[in-house]
Amino acid sequence: MDLVIGIDIGGTKTKIGLVDKEGQCIDYVYYRTREYPDLDEYLDKVTSTVDELKAKLPSSTNIIGCGIGAPNASSRQGAIVHAANLAWKGTVPIVEKLSTRLPVPMKIMNDAKAATLGEMHFGNAKGMKDFILITLGTGFGSGVVANGRLVEGFDGFAGELGHIDITPGDGRSTGLNVKGGLEAYVSATGLKRTILYMLCKHLDESRFRNIAYNDLHGEDITQAAEEGDVIALKAFDYTAKVFAQALANFTAFTQPEAFFLLGGLVNSGKFILDPLEKYFNEYLLEVYKGKVKILLSGLPPKTAAICGAASLIWDDHA
Repeated sequence: MDLVIGIDIGGTKTKIGLVDKEGQCIDYVYYRTREYPDLDEYLDKVTSTVDELKAKLPSSTNIIGCGIGAPNASSRQGAIVHAANLAWKGTVPIVEKLSTRLPVPMKIMNDAKAATLGEMHFGNAKGMKDFILITLGTGFGSGVVANGRLVEGFDGFAGELGHIDITPGDGRSTGLNVKGGLEAYVSATGLKRTILYMLCKHLDESRFRNIAYNDLHGEDITQAAEEGDVIALKAFDYTAKVFAQALANFTAFTQPEAFFLLGGLVNSGKFILDPLEKYFNEYLLEVYKGKVKILLSGLPPKTAAICGAASLIWDDHA
């Protein structure tokens, strides 16, 4: 049996799993990234974790490669470059250093773009040649596929749609300090900031008037919306409106067949998806109306990032 090692390096957790050619994650483990601020100790932990996973498998198992998804990863350089939420600063040559410990074919890519490849090989985008995947978690990640190929750009950083300046009035800054950037509005963090904005703008009663910002959680906002909390409903509507306008703009430059949504904010269900669909159809140019779908990712939520990372290797064996 052929398997690929999939590694998702996140600011909070690192997830490592073994993925077959159908995109099934056979087994996986995770641990806290921040417990290993020293890079060499971290890579030793990655290596020992892979060894533990392999030890559970038959000796006939063949590991054909290792794919890595990480924030600010350059597929061209094989490195993580100035990642804001990782302890290792500057340009970190992950592929070069890890290859000495795991001598198999190895690739690295921005985590959202890796998930995009995963969607194309294993998810709901099978057979599509033009689509955009968007991950809605703490931040806003994205990957663009045009004419059947992932758009990587000169240095592997193309398609950072979350940091495009949309400037809808108050000009919030993203994690990369882009004023008016989409990520500051459409993400779990953006939704929290919108709750505060709505509390200032409206006088409606709300459970959030007695909750500090750091105690706000996306699940609580969804629960409040289910209970009819006006501020929560207004926050979701505002988020969907900003998001829809951005998707309409993105449609104009690649005309995707579909947008695929993945991540925690999608768990808010109808509160984000229903107004998103409504506003999207309002903002689309007439020539695109009825041609672009908004769909949910087909990747398994718990292992989507692992499968995406593994797809970097499976892409060469398609």
